[in-house]
Amino acid sequence: MSVQLNHTIIHSLDNREAAAFLADVLGLEVGTEWGPFVPVGTANGVTLDFATVPAGSLTVQHYAFLVSEEEFDVSFGKIRAAGIPYFADPRMKRPGEINHNDGGRGVYFLDPSGHGMEIITRPYGYQEPAAG
Repeated sequence: MSVQLNHTIIHSLDNREAAAFLADVLGLEVGTEWGPFVPVGTANGVTLDFATVPAGSLTVQHYAFLVSEEEFDVSFGKIRAAGIPYFADPRMKRPGEINHNDGGRGVYFLDPSGHGMEIITRPYGYQEPAAG
């Protein structure tokens, strides 16, 4: 059997708000709530299951999403239109910028619970195939 990530639980201050926020930015669908979870599925079959936890027990995490150039344009447009602060770096030292790491584009922003979200158009370490 090949091992694949199937789902992960993302703790949030409000599971519905967090799921709706990410789904909107990325152009995804919010699934049917089941138990304490509000799921958002990705194109590669991984489900992000948002669960509400008390504020004091939330550990901030980082989530990066690989998107196409066109999807980046749409998502970044939504981030800017909503007035969401964005940064070119994970330490948030370069506000109002995007990066061009590995020949692509990337941007960092926070979700409503404070998780660091990132969209990138090239995976880390990406190198263009040699012409030939």
